[in-house]
Amino acid sequence: MIRFNFSKLRIFAAALITLLALYSCSSTKSNEEQDVVDLVVPTVDSANSRWFFFSSACRPFGMVNLSPDTQVGGAWGSGYRYNTDTVKGFSHIHAWQLAGVSVMPVVLTETEGRDIFDDYGSKFSHEQETVFPGYHSLELERYNIKAELTSSKRVGFHRYTFGEKERAALLFNLNGMLGPSVMKDGELKQVDAYTLEGKTVNSPTMRRPKDCSVFFHIELSKPIRTIVLDDETKNYLVNLDLSGGQDLLMKVAISYTSVGNAAENLKAEIPEWNFDQIVKESRSEWNGLLSRIEVQGGTVEQQKRFYTDLWHSLQGRRTISDVNGAYPDNTGKEFRIGQIPLDGNGRPLFNHYNSDAFWGAQWTINTLWGLVYPEMMSEFTQSLMQYYKDSGMVPRGPSGGNFTFVMTGASATPFIVSAIQKGIVKDSLDEIYQALKKDHMPGGIMEKAGYEHDTSLGGGLKYYIENGYVPYPIPEGEFGLHQEGASLTMEYAYQDWALAQLAHKLGYEGDCEYFMKRSKNYRNVYDSGSGWMRPKDVDGKWFVGFDPHQHEHGFNESNGAQSTWFVPHDLKGLAELMGGDEEASAKLNESFLLAEKQGFTIGTSHDVEHHPEYNRVPINYGNQPSIQTAFIFNYLGKPWLTQYWSRKVVETVYEGLSPERGYNGDEDQGLMGSLSVLMKLGLFSMDGGCLADPQLELGSPLFDKVVIHLNPAYYSGKTIEIETINNSPENCYIQSATFNGAELTDWRISQESLTGGGKIILEMGDEPNENWGIN
Repeated sequence: MIRFNFSKLRIFAAALITLLALYSCSSTKSNEEQDVVDLVVPTVDSANSRWFFFSSACRPFGMVNLSPDTQVGGAWGSGYRYNTDTVKGFSHIHAWQLAGVSVMPVVLTETEGRDIFDDYGSKFSHEQETVFPGYHSLELERYNIKAELTSSKRVGFHRYTFGEKERAALLFNLNGMLGPSVMKDGELKQVDAYTLEGKTVNSPTMRRPKDCSVFFHIELSKPIRTIVLDDETKNYLVNLDLSGGQDLLMKVAISYTSVGNAAENLKAEIPEWNFDQIVKESRSEWNGLLSRIEVQGGTVEQQKRFYTDLWHSLQGRRTISDVNGAYPDNTGKEFRIGQIPLDGNGRPLFNHYNSDAFWGAQWTINTLWGLVYPEMMSEFTQSLMQYYKDSGMVPRGPSGGNFTFVMTGASATPFIVSAIQKGIVKDSLDEIYQALKKDHMPGGIMEKAGYEHDTSLGGGLKYYIENGYVPYPIPEGEFGLHQEGASLTMEYAYQDWALAQLAHKLGYEGDCEYFMKRSKNYRNVYDSGSGWMRPKDVDGKWFVGFDPHQHEHGFNESNGAQSTWFVPHDLKGLAELMGGDEEASAKLNESFLLAEKQGFTIGTSHDVEHHPEYNRVPINYGNQPSIQTAFIFNYLGKPWLTQYWSRKVVETVYEGLSPERGYNGDEDQGLMGSLSVLMKLGLFSMDGGCLADPQLELGSPLFDKVVIHLNPAYYSGKTIEIETINNSPENCYIQSATFNGAELTDWRISQESLTGGGKIILEMGDEPNENWGIN
């Protein structure tokens, strides 16, 4: 018979409950103290990757962006594609129009000859894969190799664990197609038993018209046996001696200037061999930047998506200068090595950058960086001005130290003006103004259409200046991409307005009047008969057969319905053309109701943008031209509709953690990630922050509480807090608001007030308060 001692049982049960409670407390504490970097999910939208989209083993804005490549052919549909199950190498550069230094660890068979140079890919499984910011590991099934990757800013660090070490080797694919470029003139030479160096060259593309060399310096933890050069591919196989262990450590430093500078980059950034320490440092660096914004509330998935979006906002735009400040200057007839100015300690004053265009940055990184990462706004302004000093032109989308003329207009103007108006950039303002003004005049970048390298006709600037609009089509013919006259007219008008604000600040009143007059040119492409912006030909006749929902007939990467609202500097003027605020808001609301049926986008990825049915959507939050539209209602006297539609867009477009979708369009190097972050914070800036007193506009925050930690080098306040009361998916409407205890009755608040520190409290409800925010 079994006898129970109930007294002891009670004691055991009490002890068990205590242990469970302690475990629960411990778990809760662990969750509360979880580093925000652990919430990032790098694989979001990676099934739709383009070359520069996916990131894993990299640092913020790093020269090295090391990750596995499953597709290597072309700028689109390449890099790490989640649904492709074969690794074709680990390459170090995934930048705008740049690639370089692809390495594949292999194990040779006894019978294998030169076939390995043609057939080297290996299957892998996501079940044996780990990815987080600063680290990527997976199993190469064909070779039984565990591959681990991390990096510093300019050095890739590899750790390979070989199951079979007798014939271990490294395949260096330095020639052939890699992402956007055909790599050529690749060469590798052995320096000593543990050291390699060499270079590879990015051939010109239609976007980047000149060669761009990538130099590298490599150090191995195991000695080299032999090096084989393949006569057909011109690629290299490095046979290794792994006696004494199965692990191989490899450090690959790169430079765009010289092998010597690559070696200096390595010595400065990873002099030791502690792989795990570099992973830890990378993780810590990411965590430091990401934790500048703390969020509370929402679901765990929403928090993960938020920090994934924030992580993307710091991606894509890559450093091209070395630790000593040397950088590639390809803007002249001959290549030269430039030098960033040094401070008193011999350190470069800033980094130089490779970057996609700032097309759409006025609604994204202008605001996010200007609030949370002002030091990056400063650095990029200095980098853009360095291009001007070297070439006489402020670029849009420089690559390899040269112009690509990606997209249109003078998109750097609002970015730089915003940095000045926020007090982030304070020096050399007259020099900056003259540089920007030059870009807006004949001979400047505004004349250039997309990727127009050899002429200056595609942008139609002379027509814009003389006739007040850019015709469609441009009568001289096609010289580049994006020669869509109505869009160009509207874009130039906004950029002219931004430049006029700086002219006024600096006392150039004649220039201010001139550019303000040009900023009204958008009116010349408004067709009162149709109620939409509409392209005109050179004789002033409206485009025949106009359909406001037809994609790219006069409108860049958009249609007339989407681009009609691209008047961020004069929405009252636009509403006046439409018959008044009521008529304009009704028209815009109808567009949102129609767009909602299609999820506010053209599709789940940018490659379906030309789909004949999908691209008829009147609002597209998958590309830049209409991503401001939800906040237009603020300006039309209906802030509750801004709150409603901005929340709807966030919950529909920028949600989930799936590799199959994420940004539902064109995530251009952090632009969509930044937009998502701002909308989830409930903050926006319609004019891009270019007013003398930049304003931020309120939407509908997703979270219960947000704390933004301000950079003390730029702002007097310590934190900005945004707290919502009674927030929920249904309670998306602001009922009342306070700032630092005082009643807030306006949907605007100045950047200066916010960065002075303080707290916004928003009372939320499930019904619109049509009296709040109405002046």
